[in-house]
Amino acid sequence: MTTTPELSTRPIPDEIARQVVLPEGHRHDGPLFEAYRWLRENNPLGQAEVEGYDPVWLVTKHADIMEIERQPHVFTSGGGDEPGSHNPILQNQAGDAFTKQLTGGSLRILDTLTYLDPPEHTEIKDIANDWFRPANLKKWEERIRTLAKEAIATYLHGGANDIDFVQEFALYYPLHVIMSLFGVPESDEPRMMTLTQEFFGTADPDAQREDIEPLTPEAAAQQWSAAIQDFYAYFDKLVEDRRANPRDDLATIIARAKDSGGEYYRKEFAYGWFIAIATAGHDTTSSTMAGAIEALAQFPDQLAKVQDNPALIPDLVNECLRWVSPVKQFTRQATQDYVLRGQQIHKGDRFMLLYQSANRDADVFDEPDTFRLDRKPNKHIAFGYGPHMCIGQHLAKLELRIMFEELLPLIESVAVTGERKSVVTNFVGGLRSLPVRLELR
Repeated sequence: MTTTPELSTRPIPDEIARQVVLPEGHRHDGPLFEAYRWLRENNPLGQAEVEGYDPVWLVTKHADIMEIERQPHVFTSGGGDEPGSHNPILQNQAGDAFTKQLTGGSLRILDTLTYLDPPEHTEIKDIANDWFRPANLKKWEERIRTLAKEAIATYLHGGANDIDFVQEFALYYPLHVIMSLFGVPESDEPRMMTLTQEFFGTADPDAQREDIEPLTPEAAAQQWSAAIQDFYAYFDKLVEDRRANPRDDLATIIARAKDSGGEYYRKEFAYGWFIAIATAGHDTTSSTMAGAIEALAQFPDQLAKVQDNPALIPDLVNECLRWVSPVKQFTRQATQDYVLRGQQIHKGDRFMLLYQSANRDADVFDEPDTFRLDRKPNKHIAFGYGPHMCIGQHLAKLELRIMFEELLPLIESVAVTGERKSVVTNFVGGLRSLPVRLELR
């Protein structure tokens, strides 16, 4: 257990709790990050009660998140000994009730790593774990570089590019990379793009499906479920094809994986893998890339620094990941009584792990609100920590490094020219819109 002295624990003001817990509180980074700051300084581990939601501990400090994440037997993701009894993605109570109605009582709407606990989590992760290791990814570097060059040539040109960097550039390259490595035909990428945006934009009116009634407590869960079912319909054909006609691609590894008895895993596990790769493997990288361009516009000295010394690009990638922290939160539930930061935790208590806040923790990062390439060590937890650390982290870093190696030498200047717009969700974060003027040589 932590030995960190208990800090001030002033009651969490209602406006702070609502800013952090409600999806609409995540539309603008300014107020959200001020709420995080208030919590770190005044109540770094406090319980928030927001109408329509379960009471939840807001975990804002880096050390506390790491302590929770390294102990999945104490802080479960998917319910521990009762799989499906806990939702690792915070929804309102109406949304959870809707999910249970769909599944016959379970909150496990997807058979994917996020919803699993060891030992099941370990077994399913091992299906593709080796594919995502740096040694294997190295053989794909030339292919990824070709795709980066193609993206620049397709969407940008010499001179002034007045574009929405997210909608007209950043969304396409990571999607094309992951779909290419996955084995999905390029002609199907627009469908994957639409489903990805619906999947993550559950509280965003701009990404609302026409078949979902807006502004209802259940709307986010309904859209989430509808997008999942559309993914299932597409990926079922992919599973059948790869089982009958194996290829040298990631989809084949997943579709043809077998359990200890020598039988194919249930298709739902393949669906879970495919959805995770098609969504988290794409949207979070897009958000980080866009956040990097915004940061380099805000800190032009850092742009000049990395252009003068391209060897700093890996450091740029790490600082971009800390700065953006595209995965905002996951939730955990205590399986037993526990003491954390001097607070008595009870079995059944829920925790909202606020990674964005942890990555601005002054106890870990000097000048946390300054974008700095020379930040070493950079102990960000943008990919999480412990058993649930993102399996695709090395691929994401590789994609970002290669894109920056190709794009940065071409940039003469970059400026934000209009109002940025954030994705409205409290699960993943980033930018849905970023108007910029990108001057290229």
